[in-house]
Amino acid sequence: MRLLVVEDEPTLCAQLCRSLEAAGYAVDSAGNGRDAEHLGREEAFDAVVLDLGLPLVDGLTVLKRWRAAGRTMPVLILTARGDWHERVAGIDAGADDYLVKPFHMEELQARLRALIRRAGGQAANELSCGPLVLDTRSARVHVDGQPLTLTSHEFRVLAYLLHRCDQVVSRSELSEHIYAHDSDRDSNTIEVFVGRLRKKLPADMIETVRGLGYRLRAPA
Repeated sequence: MRLLVVEDEPTLCAQLCRSLEAAGYAVDSAGNGRDAEHLGREEAFDAVVLDLGLPLVDGLTVLKRWRAAGRTMPVLILTARGDWHERVAGIDAGADDYLVKPFHMEELQARLRALIRRAGGQAANELSCGPLVLDTRSARVHVDGQPLTLTSHEFRVLAYLLHRCDQVVSRSELSEHIYAHDSDRDSNTIEVFVGRLRKKLPADMIETVRGLGYRLRAPA
């Protein structure tokens, strides 16, 4: 899953990015509203962390422009403790949740997990498909109760397929959601990761849909 962090305070931005990357996400960042608006319009994100007090273009304006352009990714806004009016304005502009500074990283991650689950039609912290279970809180995967050891990229591919269980996902879509903006997005490497996952999962769980992509489904 791929996130965008928009925060103009360099230390906090770096902390957010490190924490989210350690949790298994691909993370892009922007330090001003102009760059954030461009990334949010042109790139595919599963969720956004958006500070409202940004240089060049304020966060509320960025959010309004995204929504006006039809961008529907979940947005978690960050606000100062006393600025209740900003929280109201952010929700009215299309934000999905808010978090007051200062905050705990664990709470921010929990809120993001909830936003991503809801966007994918999931209610529980565990994503499952047949014998395959992924706990979004611990980023651990089990098959028939046995732990599965995955590389970071294998985990990202599997997590995205689980969020789209029984749906066809193209290689280009996978590339957009598991790599950050400045990464070398070679969609051919997706085949390598899928091939490795197939060796670790029950037979035929990842189906190749010729000319379209891949579909994760429970074994027959």
